Amino acid sequence: MADPFAVKDCALIAMGTGERAQNLRELRDRILTAHPGCIYHHFWGGLLKPRFDEPEFQNDFAAWSYHGLREARLAERLALIDPCEFSEIEDLRRELVEVIEERLAESEFVPWARADQQFYFTRSQIVVLDTDLRPHEPSALQALIPRLSVGSVFYHFIDARRRTSSSRDDFSEWLLGLDQVCLPLVDALGEIDPYFSTLTELRGEIDRAFKRFALGEGEACRVL
Repeated sequence: MADPFAVKDCALIAMGTGERAQNLRELRDRILTAHPGCIYHHFWGGLLKPRFDEPEFQNDFAAWSYHGLREARLAERLALIDPCEFSEIEDLRRELVEVIEERLAESEFVPWARADQQFYFTRSQIVVLDTDLRPHEPSALQALIPRLSVGSVFYHFIDARRRTSSSRDDFSEWLLGLDQVCLPLVDALGEIDPYFSTLTELRGEIDRAFKRFALGEGEACRVL
């Protein structure tokens, strides 16, 4: 019998690095040497920040390009970078640098921000908490999904992708380890892109994916 699914919660602790950029060239140079945790934070960290409105841009680089550098075209290009498409942070870093270098090559001058609008590089340290929830069957996990905290959603569906060798979410990894044939559900979860949604919206998408299948004890997952 497979081990139960251990439901965890998490929080991201932001830590300043002392690195900053005043213009686009400095941003490029800092990105080239920044700790991988910085790249991760500036793409994903905003999801766990309390928000009272919809963010204009999903990543901090795009937001600063728009508000700090007044570079709308660059901001749009950076906003289109989906970190889910990159299995390694270094691949994401290269894509980010390539987009910035393209813009530098197009412009006759280097875009600058005002002195009070520098880009500050920040790292994240993840703190993981155990919830003591241990569902043994897919149906029991399914019942928990709507009640998961946004921290649990982040940990199991986003952060998991850098922890698992397959770059899958924790739900899919656990389902694949069961005797039941849950490949259709795993495929449905794999089609969800977590980047362009809030964590609350993402929880709803995961819940709907689970509810498309009948998850009885000791039997195959069936589409409802």
